[in-house]
Amino acid sequence: MNFLRGVMGGPSAGPQPSGADTIQKLCDRVASSTLLDDRRDAVRALKSLSKKYRLEVGIQAMEHLIHVLQTDRSDSEIIGYALDTLYNVISNDLEEEEQDDSEEENSAKQVDDLGSQFTEIFIKQQENVTLLLTLVEEFDFHVRWPGVKLLTSLLKQQGPQVQQIILVSPMGVSRLMDLLADSREVIRNDGVLLLQQLTKSNAAIQKIVAFENAFERLLDIITEEGNSDGGIVVEDCLLLLQNLLKNNNSNQNFFKEGSYIQRMKPWFEVGDDNCGWSAQKVTNLHLMLQLVRVLVSPTNPPGATSSCQKAMFHCGLLQQLCTILMATGVPADILTETINTVSEVIRGCQTNQDYFASVNAPSNPPRPAIVVLLMSMVNERQPFVLRCAVLYCFQCFLYKNQKGQGEIVSTLLPSTIDGNSVSAGQLLCGGLFSTDSLSNWCAAVALAHALQENATLKEQLLRVQLATSIGNPPVSLLQQCTNILSQGSKVQTRVGLLMLLCTWLSNCSIAVTHFLHNPANVPFLTGQIAENLGEEEQLVQGLCALLLGISIYYNDNSLENYRKEKLKQLIEKRIGRENFIEKLGFISKHELYSRAAQKPQPSFSSPDHMMFDHEFTKLVKELEGVISKAIYKSSEEDKKEEEVKKTLEQHDNIVTHYKKVIREQDQELEELKQRINTLTSQNEQLQATVTQQVSQIQQHKDQYNLLKVQLGKDTQHHNSHGDTLQMNGIQTEEVSKLKEELEEWKNKHELLQGQLKEKDSLIEKLNSSQLEMGSTEQSLQTSRFGGLEHSHELQKELEMLRSQIQLQSAEISKLQMENQKLQVMSTATDPMLGDSGATAATSSELEARLEQEIKELKSQVKALSEEKESLKQQLDSSTSTIAILQDKNSRLEREVAESKKEQDDLLVLLADQDQKISAQKMKLKDFGVAVEDEDDTESGDQGDEDEDGDEEEQDENAVVSYHDN
Repeated sequence: MNFLRGVMGGPSAGPQPSGADTIQKLCDRVASSTLLDDRRDAVRALKSLSKKYRLEVGIQAMEHLIHVLQTDRSDSEIIGYALDTLYNVISNDLEEEEQDDSEEENSAKQVDDLGSQFTEIFIKQQENVTLLLTLVEEFDFHVRWPGVKLLTSLLKQQGPQVQQIILVSPMGVSRLMDLLADSREVIRNDGVLLLQQLTKSNAAIQKIVAFENAFERLLDIITEEGNSDGGIVVEDCLLLLQNLLKNNNSNQNFFKEGSYIQRMKPWFEVGDDNCGWSAQKVTNLHLMLQLVRVLVSPTNPPGATSSCQKAMFHCGLLQQLCTILMATGVPADILTETINTVSEVIRGCQTNQDYFASVNAPSNPPRPAIVVLLMSMVNERQPFVLRCAVLYCFQCFLYKNQKGQGEIVSTLLPSTIDGNSVSAGQLLCGGLFSTDSLSNWCAAVALAHALQENATLKEQLLRVQLATSIGNPPVSLLQQCTNILSQGSKVQTRVGLLMLLCTWLSNCSIAVTHFLHNPANVPFLTGQIAENLGEEEQLVQGLCALLLGISIYYNDNSLENYRKEKLKQLIEKRIGRENFIEKLGFISKHELYSRAAQKPQPSFSSPDHMMFDHEFTKLVKELEGVISKAIYKSSEEDKKEEEVKKTLEQHDNIVTHYKKVIREQDQELEELKQRINTLTSQNEQLQATVTQQVSQIQQHKDQYNLLKVQLGKDTQHHNSHGDTLQMNGIQTEEVSKLKEELEEWKNKHELLQGQLKEKDSLIEKLNSSQLEMGSTEQSLQTSRFGGLEHSHELQKELEMLRSQIQLQSAEISKLQMENQKLQVMSTATDPMLGDSGATAATSSELEARLEQEIKELKSQVKALSEEKESLKQQLDSSTSTIAILQDKNSRLEREVAESKKEQDDLLVLLADQDQKISAQKMKLKDFGVAVEDEDDTESGDQGDEDEDGDEEEQDENAVVSYHDN
């Protein structure tokens, strides 16, 4: 103990030993002392010396300290001292904290080498790392905490080697995951730091950690700490989440499927007053936005990105981000990162793009968010990174979004320009022709994205007319771009305009024709390409060569002076083919071209480096080879190529047509499959219902028969003991229920009987109407013929009476004449007076008889005339009756025809229904369902349903008889 006092600085009579000698003595004491207290004191002394004499302690004591960890596991205090000492030796953090600024550059490399060397010595024996994992499992704070710190330091120094050792160690990762559940925050927080180092660049460990429920635990910690308002612990958790998700498709899918995206929404809830954010909150929110971007990064597989984008829209995360985008008082770096995040959330997702197009800024009057962002992009007073973010957002909004492209271009067309408000198209034109070269470049690239892979909009943009100055006629947008290009503006402006023109003219022969129609364009391009300019102008020369090559490749030879062959001859005479190809290659060889081709987001260190767009690099890569070949082709080869192109276009049209047909058929097939599945499920349900109802009906029949027998026997006994009686196991409530059901079935039966009687009456009515129609026709014919015969008879009788009257009139006139003769004879002969009395008497008798006969004849004539009038009336009435009956006959014939047609339709429907029932039965048999035939069912139920069978037979006979009629 006196020795230890001397080591620790106590008074000593002799000379002080050196640090190396002291450390050596302490190591000997650790190795040779038999008392645990002595070893503990020696290890404590080594710990105190390890910061100042790091190299000596590491060289002399490491082996002894490892031996202590192996042998003295029972004493947590000495284990803690040993772990702290090893941590001081291996870790570089302590050295870096104690260094002065002047020494930092000189000793940084030495410190790193020292920590790596000691780490390599420690992990040379893999059992040491396994031992350390075992110690980390201890709950004692003095063991677990230094163990966590030591393991973290080992991972910092030799990460891949230590990761591999932990990975092959049994339950190695799972042991470390328990640190997140420790109730002591210091251990939990250092556990998060340990897992950060453990999961760096190791996909296997990342998967294990993710499936050990790391997402749930980390999100819980973030929520407990207050989300974005939390401290550095939230930052550490977010960094660990980024390690687990970045470039790990399996973990990203697990994160999405576990509905963890929904738990990110509260992170971005901001208030109205966003002033005075702390630096930690800004850092946390920045990491949260980066975590969202990790899930929807363009480098991820398209399917995974799309599913995450949809999940973010449905859970309201995109809406929350747009709220931050339009909020006031948000720090500039957070606003920039939010714009970049929203860009990748909407990129290539039509639903999210449509929502973003509908977002309005809280201004008066409200303006679309796109317009507000474009105003920032073309404003040279805005920060450079913010303008780049807005350009990226606009590009992502238009990526694979033909609808959005059309809306942007439509704001430039004459028919849709609104003079009262600023539109996106007006802002782009303003930026395109402003004095700020960066605004020129951004507006040109943005407008090029509005035309990307959309030939229709390229043609429509040719209609845009611009008023350059008062009094001058308007010029087209294409012409204005070439005018500015020829004025010798800044390189950045010319590069932007050339990229716009190349995108515009590619794959659009009409735009090429408009470009070549201006006689100044081709000489300008050839002049630019032929000159030997400086290095800065080489990029412009390459883009001019590309534009001229596009004018040749997509030329439809509609202009005689600028046909393909003439343009090639012009290049050969003024430039030379080899020189043209060399200038064309300046683009892809440029350093800025390689940077822009790496990722879609425009990221430039300064505005001067802002030259190429990512999508334009794809266009250059696609056209550079074909233009080089087109320059060397002859006219005959061009003709053959045009024929091949036409053939390919026809083939593509045919393929497109068949693809469309196949797509429609696939849709129909899918709909039919769904319908079949629906019908199958319905059929199964109906079959189950039918089976259940059949069983219920059978049960009801059995119960009814039992009740009928029982009620017939025990009616009086049932009335007196109705509350307690059970009939063959059936309670009184069940009996009443069965009676109600029986009444329902009777009502249904009566309803069906009524419907059947109605059908029978309808059939009988139709039959009787048909019979009445026949009898009516016969009676009409009979009455017609009878009336005619009767009229003939009457006429004959009239003729006879007329002849009789004429005869009697002749006799009367004859008798009158004889009477006159007799009177003359009586007056002439006086001697014959004696006989005059007899003669007078005779004549008076004759006159009386004649008068009587005349009266009778007159009465007969009168009677005959009256009879004649009555016959005429009867004849008229019979004629009208015949007309009425004819009308009724025609109406009945129509009704019979309609009835026959309806009956035929009913029979057809019945036949179709029978076929459908047969088909359904066949399907049920195919599905393995037992189906009884109607004949079997009717024969089985014949004893119980004789009356129903008779009625059905009568119904069928009536239908058949009516059909036969």
